[in-house]
Amino acid sequence: MRDVVEIGTGKTAQRGYHLDDIAIVPSRRTRDVDDVSTAWQLDAYPFKIPCVAHPSDATMSPATAVALGRLGGLGVLNVEGLWCRYADPAKTLEALATLDDEGVTATRRLQEAYAEPIKPELIADRVKSIREGGVTVAVRVSPQHTLTLAPVILDAGVDILVIQGTIVSAEHVSTNDEPLNLKEFIADLDLPVIAGGCTDYKTALHLMRTGAAGVIVGVGADGWSTTDTVLGIRVPMATAIADAAAARRDYLDETGGRYVHLIADGDLNSSGDIAKALGCGADAVMLGEPMTRCEEAPAGGAWWHSAASHPNLPRGSYGVAEEPLGSLEKLLYGPSDDPDGSLNLFGGLRRAMAKCGYSDLKEFQKVGLVLDR
Repeated sequence: MRDVVEIGTGKTAQRGYHLDDIAIVPSRRTRDVDDVSTAWQLDAYPFKIPCVAHPSDATMSPATAVALGRLGGLGVLNVEGLWCRYADPAKTLEALATLDDEGVTATRRLQEAYAEPIKPELIADRVKSIREGGVTVAVRVSPQHTLTLAPVILDAGVDILVIQGTIVSAEHVSTNDEPLNLKEFIADLDLPVIAGGCTDYKTALHLMRTGAAGVIVGVGADGWSTTDTVLGIRVPMATAIADAAAARRDYLDETGGRYVHLIADGDLNSSGDIAKALGCGADAVMLGEPMTRCEEAPAGGAWWHSAASHPNLPRGSYGVAEEPLGSLEKLLYGPSDDPDGSLNLFGGLRRAMAKCGYSDLKEFQKVGLVLDR
């Protein structure tokens, strides 16, 4: 039964839990790590690991999207990012990578960089370059620009469309313009759509009813996100994932078997965090800041969220570049020389699954959890 606390006369609040608040409980058996599979499939597209890249220009370029795809994950390019605003964003990325200020100056520099208009012809070029890399092509667009950019994106020939904002609902109300009707929009497409983020049961269920193949859970919150201080919105990830998993179960019954994948986005810093997110019910994780620590990161180790460059209300601080820990392959598969779980992220996941006796990701969602804070 949900823990509800009275915070004042006539006002209650539900208690929520972060991933740091919970721990995984091993079962009665263990399993050989070589017998464990981390394979994941979204619609017709199989992946070796349940890894989706957070679409930040700090970590995702056409080249890194291809590199991640070849290593078994899903790279997602932001079509509202620098790669679709500049023919050659290398100098802009280099300038952003060398910023040494985390405050107002860095935010202004981000806003200036993203003031350049989006160029539709560049979207087609970037999609083509990823396609030529022989991997699944996925791009991200915000709900506000979906109707405008969708024709260009679809003509370019993407495999998976990601409609992502800080908070995305199935029912957006506006008296100023024609809002995006997700259900009608998705129904007209013949490709899978991932939509989100969301943070609660009702929103997750409504997003599933739009026909989305995947739902992003979370607002991408990490140490650099300021959504909580700017908007007052913060839902702990463990609770958000568990609530969305309950919505998925009810939707599965409602539809007679249609399964919608949950992708956890936020509060993921180590292999242990990934394991706990999947244990709460996620099917995959969306990695952002951890990917800045690989040598291939386009911004040289610096980090910022897409919303950090918003021209009117930025929601995210700039993270100064740090030295890389190794290659993208080392980040995902090791070998690791870091004892804190920052490297060999999915090797760590496999080890956690093996220690708990589970052979695949669907089984691992049944793992026991305990509160330890």
